[in-house]
Amino acid sequence: MFDHILRKRGARITIAGATSGDTGSAAIEACRDREAIEIFILHPEGKVSEVQRRQMTTVLSDNVHNIALQGTFDDCQSTVKALFDDSEFRDRVHLSAVNSINWARILAQVVYYFYSALQVGGPDKKVSFAVPTGNFGNVFAGFAATKMGLPVEQLIIGSNANDVLIRFIESGKMELRDVVHTISPSMDIGISSNFERLLFELSGRDGKKVSEIMAGFGKTGSYAVDDEFMKNVSARFDGARFDDSATKEIIRDVYGSNKILLDPHSAIGLGAARAKRNQSGAPMIVLATAHPAKFPDAVMDASGKRPELPGHLADLLERPERSETLENSVSVVGNYIEQTLSQRSKNKN
Repeated sequence: MFDHILRKRGARITIAGATSGDTGSAAIEACRDREAIEIFILHPEGKVSEVQRRQMTTVLSDNVHNIALQGTFDDCQSTVKALFDDSEFRDRVHLSAVNSINWARILAQVVYYFYSALQVGGPDKKVSFAVPTGNFGNVFAGFAATKMGLPVEQLIIGSNANDVLIRFIESGKMELRDVVHTISPSMDIGISSNFERLLFELSGRDGKKVSEIMAGFGKTGSYAVDDEFMKNVSARFDGARFDDSATKEIIRDVYGSNKILLDPHSAIGLGAARAKRNQSGAPMIVLATAHPAKFPDAVMDASGKRPELPGHLADLLERPERSETLENSVSVVGNYIEQTLSQRSKNKN
């Protein structure tokens, strides 16, 4: 869609995105070699799997720029948001987004819920979903589907040791804690940015109120909601957390009984479905969010079988890489983007 509109306008854009491992490679694959797009993807240095990293850094297209940020995914995400908040910078480089900062990403994910529900008898009957999530984007798309009329019995959140969402469901308090590195790195997130969207919806779409909550969170690292808000949350969401040991046990069990290899994220989704499914009889759909070959060591350790890369990625571990390691600084990243764009412009001229 970007390409189509940009060609019609004769315009160019700069895409900036933060990834905890998966979004980045998908965005790069979509935007590589596009004449009107320069894409910069930030990932946390050393905190994604080797396969996840290489799916990004081995794309050597001139318009693709990988940044390994010396920090966590939350640092990557806050850096990208800060760049968007700088209106002068945003306008200078024609900044746009592809991850769940961009509502279009959520909109596309809503389709999963309708499509899969139709496969098991919806909308004539209610359907339940279990979703492994850290940033609350995918499961928020499920919430949006319910607002559009899809009859959903349960929306179940699966979390790893970075259980900020589960703690909120249990206590009504969102609290920032240090991020723990796990075998499910795409969920190693301390601040679920899309939860702000749920706050907006369940507070009567009161933007001023949500802004005040988020400003307080930025200062104190925590916020709490009232009983009425929690009543709305509890009516719509449930969840369960699984540490690395429990995640491996799910992978081991599923492979032993069905000879199906699950990646750690999808395993957490399945574990949450098993733990929190009610007795309504509604079909339970678990969203599997990654390929097991992205996490070969963890899957091998759990199941005894090493997952193979798909054929088109068979030589991924031998491909040359290109990326830039930058310190955790908004100004450093912003300067790098502007300098890179300037050099790219000179090269074209």
